[in-house]
Amino acid sequence: MKRRGRKDWTVYILRCGDGSLYTGIAKDVRARVKQHSEGRGATYTRTRLPVKLLYQQEGLTRSKALIREAQIKAMPRSKKEEIIDSLHNPIFKLRR
Repeated sequence: MKRRGRKDWTVYILRCGDGSLYTGIAKDVRARVKQHSEGRGATYTRTRLPVKLLYQQEGLTRSKALIREAQIKAMPRSKKEEIIDSLHNPIFKLRR
């Protein structure tokens, strides 16, 4: 039986080898980043290796993760960099 509304999805941002940023969602970010690193991830990252995980927001339902991914993708690069940099600020708390 499927459990609805499980909060086991994560939104993540990668920095690609060419300096560009890639945003995606996954249940297992470690495995997904490994796929990206091996050239088996998204088409976008395959030609922009290596990739480095910079940001992740955990504990989301699939629906919330897709919404957050779309929000991040719509942001200008400067705003994405602010989100990434804010993780290094001890005052910042990630809100779901």
